[in-house]
Amino acid sequence: MLKRKKTQLIIIVLILILFAGIFIYFQKFQGGVSFLFGMTVNKSIELKKDNSINILFLGIAGGKHDGANLSDTIIFANLNPSNNSINLVSIPRDLWIPSLAAKINTPYAIGQMQEKQGIDSARKGLELILGEKVDYVLVVNFKGFEDFIDMLGGVDVEVQKTLDDYEYPIEGKENELCGHKEEDIPFLATSSAALEAFPCRYQHLHIEKGVQHMDGKTALAFARSRHAQGAEGTDFARSTRQHQVITATKSKFLSLGTLFNPIKTLGIYNVLKNNIDTDISADEIDDFIKLAQKMRSARINNDVLDMGDAKQNRYGLLANPFPSEEYKNQWVLIPRIGNGDFSEIQEYIKCVIEGKICTIAKDDIIILDPQELKKKDS
Repeated sequence: MLKRKKTQLIIIVLILILFAGIFIYFQKFQGGVSFLFGMTVNKSIELKKDNSINILFLGIAGGKHDGANLSDTIIFANLNPSNNSINLVSIPRDLWIPSLAAKINTPYAIGQMQEKQGIDSARKGLELILGEKVDYVLVVNFKGFEDFIDMLGGVDVEVQKTLDDYEYPIEGKENELCGHKEEDIPFLATSSAALEAFPCRYQHLHIEKGVQHMDGKTALAFARSRHAQGAEGTDFARSTRQHQVITATKSKFLSLGTLFNPIKTLGIYNVLKNNIDTDISADEIDDFIKLAQKMRSARINNDVLDMGDAKQNRYGLLANPFPSEEYKNQWVLIPRIGNGDFSEIQEYIKCVIEGKICTIAKDDIIILDPQELKKKDS
């Protein structure tokens, strides 16, 4: 009986971490969700965490190929019950960290090779950049998420713009020589575009505009595509697509009444049990559910750390330096005020968390206090 209760708890924990956790920062809770939570948790539990909470969400590729533990998606979420707001900041995986001599997508992977210390390593890396304490870390293996979508029977996603990516990687072919000799690889890697040098490693991903029914593989490709043509190739567009997939998955998940079907629930447990890594303990799940209930009408603010967009006259906090030995000849992003100087980024993040009006200007950040503006208006 005890073992059965423990298994049920683990099932609920996994599902709620994935969908009360990720869903909390991507979409407001609506309609029957409060009822759903009421059926799965004791309502008398007091919310212990009433202050601002910072959660780091990482999405990794998983699988057995090279780079399985590299962070493909990095999102910092600040949940503030006191002002009923959720602040989301997407961090590009190519952001360079001089102290590690590596990109921000590597700390979790490096830590996992050192006695499974990935969560601690990822936390330290993000705290260094953002200047904010990370209370919890949640890592989701995309392979598990792909299998989960297939278990739901696929999802319907409204594609805003037709997507064409001619450099979408083929899993398992990351190191294919494509007819070249091993000794020629270093020269090809630096003198030619990846697609031109190694065409056998890539495939053409094409997804038409409109409502598309996607299986797990397609939905994941839609969310992860990094080299799409035109505006869809930006980090901002990529973050939007990830939002769409999560929202569609949430809708399908709830429409099936999955939590009330023990067979489906057990199937989900088997898919997810090896695809989530987190430092959120089972004892804290009830707190998070109560937090979700409390913040179901929260105001959600989305931000992306990027280089801005000259066409839209929008400035960013990052710059793209010329590949050099300083960056191991890689394409990277650094703070616009200088490599390793994260002070401006930290100033901006603090402004966002404090609920102020934060505008990135050409040479600085303009910060306005809404309360002060109200006083002046009155």
